[in-house]
Amino acid sequence: MREPRPSADVPLVPFSFLALSPQESALSTARAVLVPVPYDGATSYRSGAREGPSAIIAASRDLEDYDAELKDEPSRLGIHTYPEIEPHVGSPDAMVERVERVVRPLVEAGKLVGVLGGDHSVAVGSVRAYLERFPDLSVLYLDAHADLRDEYQGSRYSHACAARRMHERVPLVQVGVRSLSVEERRYIEAKQVPVYFWDPAPAAFRPQEVVALLSPHVYVSVDLDVFDPSLMPAVGTPEPGGMAWEQVVGLLRAVAAERRIVGFDVVELCPREGPAACAFTAARLVYKLIGYALLLGAERALHPQQSV
Repeated sequence: MREPRPSADVPLVPFSFLALSPQESALSTARAVLVPVPYDGATSYRSGAREGPSAIIAASRDLEDYDAELKDEPSRLGIHTYPEIEPHVGSPDAMVERVERVVRPLVEAGKLVGVLGGDHSVAVGSVRAYLERFPDLSVLYLDAHADLRDEYQGSRYSHACAARRMHERVPLVQVGVRSLSVEERRYIEAKQVPVYFWDPAPAAFRPQEVVALLSPHVYVSVDLDVFDPSLMPAVGTPEPGGMAWEQVVGLLRAVAAERRIVGFDVVELCPREGPAACAFTAARLVYKLIGYALLLGAERALHPQQSV
């Protein structure tokens, strides 16, 4: 029996970031690759981050490709939506290893990889993969929580330990923190971790100070609870206060202008906890990161010796 084929004159919309066609999103030619990781086995408050990746991709299909700020279409460089990584229900550390194994060859192929979580623990595997390719890597960690516990609820790979596991291997700069334990405060002081605690005074936040602490190659890790919950209520562990959209985007733009963003993750979206606008905002942030990394950072990507 002949295999049925869709009619050539019927428009089909692929379930990919920005609904890009197979030609626009081919893995072989795409500069950016998004890896969905629907895993929230390391959460400690409200689950649901496993639904984040699909919600981000679904919302992105209604984004405009054109970025008015960049005066360009980052999508023209190609964005491939990778198949979802199946969750490992055995343990969070096994899931971290699984993410690392998927991301590593993509990094080696020269792709800008963006991991879509899922809870924050999945970012640890991505950072490990990037550190092999970029020994001078530093991490810009945007989060309402310090995530510097050595262990939480019996696991060293809880999402409350993600920054700690990263900092054991790579320099880390934290921004937006407004919740931490005594243990974490002591660790920050003992290890002299650069932490910019959230301050509601507009003049208190100076992006250039953050940029100055970062190495030439930067991995950006964004927990969406870094935002004020009035903007982003759809997270598993919301905290009062927090950063505005303009502050977060302004910081990322400043980083991209002076450093090379080589990879990123956007995690902890729990769609059921907020309106549909939250998934749309997360998708816009993902697209901003791609645009900043590939367009603002293009000159440094071509001439890495000019990196600051």
